[in-house]
Amino acid sequence: MSKKKNFKAESKRMLELMIHSIYTHKEIFLRELISNASDAIDKRYYHALKNEAGGLGRDSFAIDIDIDKNARTLTIADNGCGMTDEELENNLGTIARSGSLQFKSEQEQPDEIDVIGQFGVGFYSAFMVADEITVESLKVGETQGYRWHSNGVDGFTVDPCDKTEIGTVVTLRIKESTEADDFNPFLESHHIQSLVKRYSDYIRYPIRMDIESSVEKPRPADAPEDAPPEWETISERKTVNSMSPLWRKAKSEVQKEEYDSFYQNTFHDGQAPLRTLHASAEGAITYQSLLFIPSSAPYQFYSKDFEKGLRLYASGVMIMEHCKDLLPDCFGFVRGVVDSQDLSLNISREMLQQDKQLKVIAKHIEKKIKNELKDMLENDRETYRTFYDAFGIHLKYALYSSYGMLRELLLDLLQFKTTTQDTPQTFAEYVARMPEGQTAIYYAAGASVEQIKRLPQCERLTDKGIEVLCATEDVDEFLFKMLFMVEEKEIHSITEASELEDASEKQSLEQETKARESLLNSIKTALNGQVEQVILTSRLKSHPVCLSTTGGITLEMERVLAQQPAAAGGSPMKAQRVLELNISHPIYEKLISLQEHAPEQVADYANLLYNQAVLMEGLAIEDPVAFSNAICKLMV
Repeated sequence: MSKKKNFKAESKRMLELMIHSIYTHKEIFLRELISNASDAIDKRYYHALKNEAGGLGRDSFAIDIDIDKNARTLTIADNGCGMTDEELENNLGTIARSGSLQFKSEQEQPDEIDVIGQFGVGFYSAFMVADEITVESLKVGETQGYRWHSNGVDGFTVDPCDKTEIGTVVTLRIKESTEADDFNPFLESHHIQSLVKRYSDYIRYPIRMDIESSVEKPRPADAPEDAPPEWETISERKTVNSMSPLWRKAKSEVQKEEYDSFYQNTFHDGQAPLRTLHASAEGAITYQSLLFIPSSAPYQFYSKDFEKGLRLYASGVMIMEHCKDLLPDCFGFVRGVVDSQDLSLNISREMLQQDKQLKVIAKHIEKKIKNELKDMLENDRETYRTFYDAFGIHLKYALYSSYGMLRELLLDLLQFKTTTQDTPQTFAEYVARMPEGQTAIYYAAGASVEQIKRLPQCERLTDKGIEVLCATEDVDEFLFKMLFMVEEKEIHSITEASELEDASEKQSLEQETKARESLLNSIKTALNGQVEQVILTSRLKSHPVCLSTTGGITLEMERVLAQQPAAAGGSPMKAQRVLELNISHPIYEKLISLQEHAPEQVADYANLLYNQAVLMEGLAIEDPVAFSNAICKLMV
């Protein structure tokens, strides 16, 4: 009878920590065991290349997974290098001792060896799902096999066994399920297959399993024509991993259909991507990437539940499904994968030890995405239009929320509808069309381009040939206010377009304002606090009045802020409204006359004109019935 040996670690608590604290998901154990098997094959293949014993061609290697539900066992077998009794004791009996790392360090050119295991703790993750583990192994060049056996922290045994084939077989006895933990899925072939596809799909050796499927039995010759078909379940040994990652192939070897199929199957999108970015880099850090710009927003993209980030692989093994640090938030819509063998992983291989490596990759990726979007904007405008319809508002919010820090990255990607163009325009395109004498970029806020075009303030600008950017989305005006200046031009609302008035007009307005101070005060009094000021203007054409604002809050900003939840005890922020009277309109002359001959009617006219201005801004008036009655009274 073999003698039980204690683990060569400082305490049993160390193993408990490995099993219960390092890994966040139980299913990770399969990734670790498959990675160990892959490393073992790598070592044997490396020796084969060096003309050492046990040489085989790469096609001769494989990893086999078997399930026995009755015995509650899961087995992972490889035909790799195998281990002696001493190696079993050292590698599996000493926590945090990596045989793969030692093998790599012993080679003359260790950089040529791409083994996955580094820390020697992945094997112990199997105790998260198994209450007993048996390892049988026969090393290349040896004739005697050995069995390592353990049920956890109580220690292990190493004994000779009758294994005759080179390699290692790891057999887990899966724990019984409890109310807190369900271990039965680890005995289901479809679940194990899905874990292989998720974490180990790109291991370079075939991973084989028995896959069950239903097939129709041959119809007997004497069976009636209308007899229902009979089915039987068959089991076939199949390779369940892809082995060759698409991103490791040369771009010239991959067809668009392959890229599209990979994207749609991997990220569950029914549409093909707008653009595919396939790139690799060598230098300070080596990596391959395969990125996709979707045709439409991913499911829940504009909700807090959406997880951005790229899939991160290390030597073909998936480390993180959503690595947020690889993507800036502004490009969170991009899907894809990054694979690097240079990453410094933490002990569980679920996180990185050094974020500077990620920062280097992330900076490269950010630049590639920006260049791809810029190329799309300049050379494929229709495709960019599709992209912008899906993600333009995301870029705007990203720039606004960064307080301008992303200005250089995002500003030239933004587009806005205008009052003169059929398609959205960039700031640079707008400035290039500015007529001589225009010194600022003008915008107007409203629900639609059509509504903005009908604003009273737009008429005179249109006559002067001045194009107006249309702020039709909630974030637009906030963004314009934050940017302040673009292409060396200040950004002004059309309500701030008084600079278009020449000196003589301004002087005339000042004189007229002094002369009609009594009328302006009467109108303001009649409006009973609804406006901050009543002023005269010469920038209107056919309309008698318009609304503008003073201070930092505009009418559109007031509307947007009113939709947000108010702070406890707070009240909605209000714009300080200004009623502007067109001194060239007959209504203005009528008001002057009323002030002199029937001052009691000024209040009626004031309220009518104010509500008319409110309606032209696309806002709701407070009392539609009173407004209707006032019109009827005037008509009578």
